[in-house]
Amino acid sequence: MIYLDNSATTRPHPQVIETVRRAMENYYGNPSSLHHKGVEAENVLKQARKIAAEYLGCKEGEVIFTSGGTESNNTAIKGIAFQYQNRGKHIITTQVEHPAVYDVCKQLESLGFMVTYLPVDRDGRVSVEDVKCAMRPDTILVSVMHVNNELGTIQPIVEIGQWLKQYPKVLFHVDAVQAIGKVPIRIKDSGIDLLSVSAHKFYGPRGIGILYKREGLIIHPLLMGGGQEGGVRSGTENLPSIAGMAKAFRILEELGSVEGIRLQGLKQQLRDGIARIDGCLVNTPETGAAPHIMNLSVPGVKAEVLLHALEERGFLISTKSACSSKANEPSRVLTAIGIQRDCALSSLRISLGRENTAEDIKQFLAALQDCVIQLRSYMK
Repeated sequence: MIYLDNSATTRPHPQVIETVRRAMENYYGNPSSLHHKGVEAENVLKQARKIAAEYLGCKEGEVIFTSGGTESNNTAIKGIAFQYQNRGKHIITTQVEHPAVYDVCKQLESLGFMVTYLPVDRDGRVSVEDVKCAMRPDTILVSVMHVNNELGTIQPIVEIGQWLKQYPKVLFHVDAVQAIGKVPIRIKDSGIDLLSVSAHKFYGPRGIGILYKREGLIIHPLLMGGGQEGGVRSGTENLPSIAGMAKAFRILEELGSVEGIRLQGLKQQLRDGIARIDGCLVNTPETGAAPHIMNLSVPGVKAEVLLHALEERGFLISTKSACSSKANEPSRVLTAIGIQRDCALSSLRISLGRENTAEDIKQFLAALQDCVIQLRSYMK
């Protein structure tokens, strides 16, 4: 099988798996315990936090370990909303956010908060001018993702963050789950106050992530208890997964920018091949997009049918965000960029990873063409 669903989750690197195993076997003490096993575990925790901070370009105290992107997004958005609601109850986000941001905002609306969902252009990109126009005296938070999980579109995070610096009481949250390891970001230069990370998107374990929280920023904790993670996220730390995530960061550091360039080449090969298949439309913008995500539509062919036809030929892809792919509704993201319902219902997402090769793409394109021809013949 050729796996082309790396935006949903990646296959953990063998060295990550080994690191998790060793941590479970050797560092089973609670990092909060005072005996030597607890001290050993605490040292592993400190080392992992240092590695994560070095990769993200922040201070160790700004790294909060969570269970993943969803928790990081919830903690950031609700943490700001509940902490600063006396200052204002207005939040700005976009129409194309991941459900872990979009649905949180919808929930906050039911609790009396007001949310502006900014539109995007045909490429799925929000306008900085629209952000400026949406600002109100009671705005407390702007939340914009770095890389869209369905289209791969890169948002103007730096420009938004720089502009927001003139509003020190308006916090800036970035969902960077799809960006880490693919699209560089400099947290300190971008005016970011909170940033969400998920390890299983870059060959780390599932169930572990990070919320970067700018030093000095106070947010309302969602989980109360033993006061771990600076009191922001109580609960005994998932040490084996944290160690595995640190290893995944180390591997990203070793690879540098080479892998991103390689993925960009594969994506271009994919785009060129899709353009030669009659009836296939590419939805991902040609420029200003991450190197690993490609979204396409085959109007008149149901995405789920095409997905399973490709699976029978040995290719694993997805229809949209894995978190909402079982819902029989067109993608909210594709609808937001103006794609018609029928076309949106026929969309597929191919997401590339380290194990994919040019030969994989060649074989996939041949299978896609065969499947499209075959399925279209049934419609005549």
